[in-house]
Amino acid sequence: MSKPIATNRKAHRDYEVLEAFECGIELKGSEVKSLRDSKINLNDSFARIESGEVILYNTYISPYAQASYLNVDPVRQRKLLLHKRQIVKLAGQLMQKGLTLVPLKVYFNDRGFAKLEIAVCRGKKLYDRRETIKRREEDLKIKRMLKHRR
Repeated sequence: MSKPIATNRKAHRDYEVLEAFECGIELKGSEVKSLRDSKINLNDSFARIESGEVILYNTYISPYAQASYLNVDPVRQRKLLLHKRQIVKLAGQLMQKGLTLVPLKVYFNDRGFAKLEIAVCRGKKLYDRRETIKRREEDLKIKRMLKHRR
């Protein structure tokens, strides 16, 4: 895996990630060019399973300036490319109440294909988020104390 083009930073804050999957994205040519320029926004995006296919919603890929009339709708629905076994497994997991599919990051693999990491997530409550922040601050405090002791 190469360096990520875009990450969904809100996903780890707002959701508890249970299981992650790597999948391909069905893109048009001008969208690939925009991805190479890192012109993608994953905030507020999610995926659903509809009629045996996984569809990605609310992902904004900026129109490529040099594509002129070949540009497509920046927030169109995009099909995610997964094996049938994976789709069936995801569908079984998403039957549980409170679980959703959230994209975590987009990157190009070694062969040059755009890949998306999606995860089955459960939403965090406000008190869970506060607990995570408190735990992180305590860990930082301990690290600082250990650093000054040396």
